Amino acid sequence: MSPETGPTAAPADPERGPAARQRPEDLLAALALPTRGTAYSLSVPRYSGMPLFGAHPPFQVSMSRTPNGLRGDGVEPWGPRNEVNLGYMAEVVSGTSHSGAHVDALAHMTIGEDDHWYGGGNAREHLGDRGPKRGDGAKLPHFVTRGVLLDVPAHRGIEALPAHEPVGAEELQAVAAAQGIEVRAGDVVLIRSGYLSQWPDPEGLARHVTAGPDISAAQWLLDQGVVAVGSDTETFEVQPAPDPGSPANPQPVHTLLLIEHGIYLFESIYLEEISRAGVHEFLFIALPLKIEGTTGSMLDPLAVI
Repeated sequence: MSPETGPTAAPADPERGPAARQRPEDLLAALALPTRGTAYSLSVPRYSGMPLFGAHPPFQVSMSRTPNGLRGDGVEPWGPRNEVNLGYMAEVVSGTSHSGAHVDALAHMTIGEDDHWYGGGNAREHLGDRGPKRGDGAKLPHFVTRGVLLDVPAHRGIEALPAHEPVGAEELQAVAAAQGIEVRAGDVVLIRSGYLSQWPDPEGLARHVTAGPDISAAQWLLDQGVVAVGSDTETFEVQPAPDPGSPANPQPVHTLLLIEHGIYLFESIYLEEISRAGVHEFLFIALPLKIEGTTGSMLDPLAVI
């Protein structure tokens, strides 16, 4: 079978992937990276109607309880003894876990006639009406490790890559060399395209949409032993795929990394601030929400230097 469609070898941890193998000494080494005490948020705010990958349901926030609503409905949460007009507000957040900065769970992408995913999960055996039961968002590990930024447009001397621009292995290696950065086993590597420099202007975003790594870049990252990769786009990999293979695979990078090797993908990660600051190595912290049946998790990850 071809590597794009064939099943993977039995993994050591079929529900959590290589990221779960972090050794205590590697965690301590990552925690020792910061020397300045500065933290950068790697997320833009989410809001109702925010731009999302076209096939995803919209992100919405709606109020479920308000002070006026409580009075109008005659609801007394604390009973009748409320002489100070104490009220509260509570909202309903509706949207996919892939809204804004997020990480894909191992069950996010499927392939083949059996709709299988990393670790032997498949739709017939491991997918219920409330989501996948194997490799779902509840199994996502925490990420507290060395992070690396590979800033492609800065290397090219431009603000952002053109729409649908591929980034290959040779360019990533050149960027790393120019930045004086070595990609190491256990890293989370974040690749900047400059897409979110246009946020949230729809026309500006359209001029830079879905640039990203091609299959050669994905193979190089895999060969370095990374446990996760990410970018500032909604698809991580370049779209449409310039090298879909045969039979054609519209997302060969997702297939190679997420489905075949359990390498997590971070998407819509805000990298503009650390780019401006010239930050290329940092402590990366991302703590996914453990929600059963989800296929990923929204995040507010941090780069700490």
